[in-house]
Amino acid sequence: MDKQLPQFIVDANQQKTAVIVPVDQWEHILAELEELDDIRTYDAAKASVDESIPFEQAVNEIKSGDS
Repeated sequence: MDKQLPQFIVDANQQKTAVIVPVDQWEHILAELEELDDIRTYDAAKASVDESIPFEQAVNEIKSGDS
């Protein structure tokens, strides 16, 4: 990915109010955020004290509405 510096939009006091990044960089940022969310979800699930069940049992319970 080509690293381009972001451009900033500033207000009358020269305070940054927004940022402009190329679309390819924005898509990369979104992909990284989605991966981070997946990692956090996984970590939370691993830290949970809930009883785990086999995958097949979970699928069967979901299909039968027993969840």
